[in-house]
Amino acid sequence: MNSKDNTLASRREFMKVAGGVAAASTLTGLSMPAVHAAGSDLIQVALVGCGGRGSGAAVNALSTTSGPIKLVAMADAFPDRLDSSFKGLSGAVGAKMDVPEDRRFIGWDAYKKAMDCLKPGDVVILTTPPAFRWVHFTYAIEKRLNVFMEKPVTVDGPTSKRMLGLAEQATAKNLKVGVGLMSRHARPLQELHERIQNGELGEIILMRGYRMHGPVGFFESPPKPDNISDLDYQIRRFHSFLWASGGNYSDFYIHIIDHLSWMKNSWPVKAQALGGRHYRGLSIDQNLDTYSVEYTFGDGTKFLFGGRCMNGATGIYSSYIHGTKGFAVASRANDCGGPSAIYKGQEINPANVLWQSKDFSNPYQNEWDELVQAIRDNKPYNEVKRGVEASVVTSMGRMAAHTGVEVTFDQMLNSGHEFAPGLDKLTKDTPAPLQPNAQGRYPVPQPGIITNREY
Repeated sequence: MNSKDNTLASRREFMKVAGGVAAASTLTGLSMPAVHAAGSDLIQVALVGCGGRGSGAAVNALSTTSGPIKLVAMADAFPDRLDSSFKGLSGAVGAKMDVPEDRRFIGWDAYKKAMDCLKPGDVVILTTPPAFRWVHFTYAIEKRLNVFMEKPVTVDGPTSKRMLGLAEQATAKNLKVGVGLMSRHARPLQELHERIQNGELGEIILMRGYRMHGPVGFFESPPKPDNISDLDYQIRRFHSFLWASGGNYSDFYIHIIDHLSWMKNSWPVKAQALGGRHYRGLSIDQNLDTYSVEYTFGDGTKFLFGGRCMNGATGIYSSYIHGTKGFAVASRANDCGGPSAIYKGQEINPANVLWQSKDFSNPYQNEWDELVQAIRDNKPYNEVKRGVEASVVTSMGRMAAHTGVEVTFDQMLNSGHEFAPGLDKLTKDTPAPLQPNAQGRYPVPQPGIITNREY
């Protein structure tokens, strides 16, 4: 695939192509009519985290057509982000909004105030940086709210175990929870998965995934300005800091790692990796510029993943599966871009197409529609365990690159290094989980030197 076939597409661009409403993120969870006051089927939604992803999630939520739904509260740590999101949503879905100024909350406890506006069975959208996922999910369960949470759902071992326990609590309370790994709801990938299970590709012998392009998001960060605290700077530029997001590896690469593992119907059990940091003497972020990870499944099958954020280099953003009977394109471009296809032989050859998907529906909206239907029908729906497992596998590859040693799934899950303990007690005066040195620089991975933790 050449770089022109792998141009980046934001969620906003994807939704335009799919005929959807402009957005920049995933979708949300909903609620059970049986628990709404007076038998009302109106679902009220609160948005916690008003960046692009949260705004996109709200658009997806309010675009569902299975019953009445309304956004009634918003929360963010930063007023400019809430204001921008409010203005954008007012233009896109204003008729389904009722968020007066007294239900727009700012600050570190704003998530509680927004959720307090809802009734049991309503929905909260959690689209803050993933470090806060367990904190906000805990309160949502306490309030008996259905949830949509953005990926990744964890970035280290201790919070992964915590989230697994919370997932069980949510199920016990009959709450419905969606996770923003929309590849599982992409019709081309669903059909490809079914065909692989039916033996059309034979036995899988190798899988390959790539996300290689120039710097995007907050991948790299310059030195912190004097007019902002370390805590605010790290949260606003969350891709740059491992505690906040798992870095660009966890945030950017989890989708392909998730959907290729799905094709295998299992998770890799270990990873070894290479990574490098190049040319960026002034950048203070914790990311490596390049990652090359070899994942191994329990039967010995390999999955190779390559990631790169570097201008001027070849762009590849796609995923592939090699089988004993042929070759498959899973995602042709981006995280789950169709058409998926199966070929005779081991390369893309239009003359040897055996099957190609024809469904171009929007996976972000598919994900939402399936979740809301489960809620309205009061059927079991909880994607958190799978979301945690996908997050652990992603972190496993990241840790292997950052330490320079092989890391197993169990080692990652049982790692004692919690990147940011105590976030449930966070205030504006709390010291940042990551402290700079005298030169204003933050610790970066040192493969082969620091091998029992990532920094």
